[in-house]
Amino acid sequence: MASHGVARAATTIQRTEQELKEEQKQIQEYRDLEDLINAKIVERQYTLEVLELTSKLLKKNPEYYTIWNVRRRLLIYGLFSKPSGSSSPSKESQTTTQTDTPTTASESSSLPTTGTSTDSSTTPHNPASQKIGKSGTTLDLIRADLDFLFPIMMKFPKCYWLWNYRLWLLRQANERLDPDIARQLWTGELTLVGKMLVKDSRNFHGWGYRRMVVSELESKKLNGKSMVETEFEYTTKMIHGQNGLSNFSAWHRRSKLIPRLLDERGADDSVRRQFLEDEFELIISAMYTDSYPYAQSAWFYYQFLMTTLTDYVGHATITPNFSQDDRAEYVTRQLVILKDMLDGAEDCKWIYNALIEYTIAMSEMQDRKLDIGEKEDCKLWLEELRKLDPMRGGRWDDLESASSDSRHSLDE
Repeated sequence: MASHGVARAATTIQRTEQELKEEQKQIQEYRDLEDLINAKIVERQYTLEVLELTSKLLKKNPEYYTIWNVRRRLLIYGLFSKPSGSSSPSKESQTTTQTDTPTTASESSSLPTTGTSTDSSTTPHNPASQKIGKSGTTLDLIRADLDFLFPIMMKFPKCYWLWNYRLWLLRQANERLDPDIARQLWTGELTLVGKMLVKDSRNFHGWGYRRMVVSELESKKLNGKSMVETEFEYTTKMIHGQNGLSNFSAWHRRSKLIPRLLDERGADDSVRRQFLEDEFELIISAMYTDSYPYAQSAWFYYQFLMTTLTDYVGHATITPNFSQDDRAEYVTRQLVILKDMLDGAEDCKWIYNALIEYTIAMSEMQDRKLDIGEKEDCKLWLEELRKLDPMRGGRWDDLESASSDSRHSLDE
């Protein structure tokens, strides 16, 4: 089995009797630890000791999502400030306030002066003690938990529960800390996700997390401003990095940023036209490099650019004011480029697929049937597709059927 083209090493090996006994011992220790945590939670012991027990268990098995939820409860109802009044699940209701928890001068200066959390129904807490928990400051607890997560994330970079829990922690910071302090934590996440993407530039968890972090940093609650320019530059950097041209996530992120980027720049029609030409040059140059005519990710981005011309209604586009003649001109130019690209890449199915798709799109844009030459070309390209990728025969049948309606029948 392979991941991103990288073969995985076999994990099944023969074990000695001694190794099997050691494994059984570890399993028993794991179960004992699990039972101990559950017992303490039943007793509502929301303490640092139980938090450490969950840390020990999660290092062994970060996929155990129930324990991540236990950890949330420990922080909300025990180690962060206690919920006020009867909202606490604890049998003994103890409300932590500024008067019964000693603070340093720096802590006192950062305490809130007004208001309650805007989301107290989700994570109830005492607004008078947002910064101070039962054991140390909320900021210290959040920072310590973020530090705890990092080595586990490096070991298990595609564990959903790790990413979800980290986001939850940072959103707790939004609720419980001053915006400037919360913003510092979110800013630090850009460094973390940068390290994760250096390790695996195509980790979609990392790319998705980066989008969320940037969204928070741009938000009004954190006094943010647009980061679309820097994020667009980041996609350019990643695309030109090692294996970048085959990076689905980088191309996808770029496609989502472009409409907003042009809007924020206040780009006029001529600037947008030049931008489209530059992006076509970027992707076509990539396709001519090494083996990239065969990289599916590059063709997905190419398809996005072509959608600007062939399927521009109902979504953001690069050139919204292009006339029909403008669009036809660009599609015609791309068809010539695709035919030239076949020279030396006759075994690349993506080129044949694109040629058929955009030949049909061109006839539809001009509200006409396929001419004789186009019909013959499409038949030949479909024959090549069936040879190159027989496993997708159904797909090619559908494409042939789509090409055989009354407007542009291949058999007329």
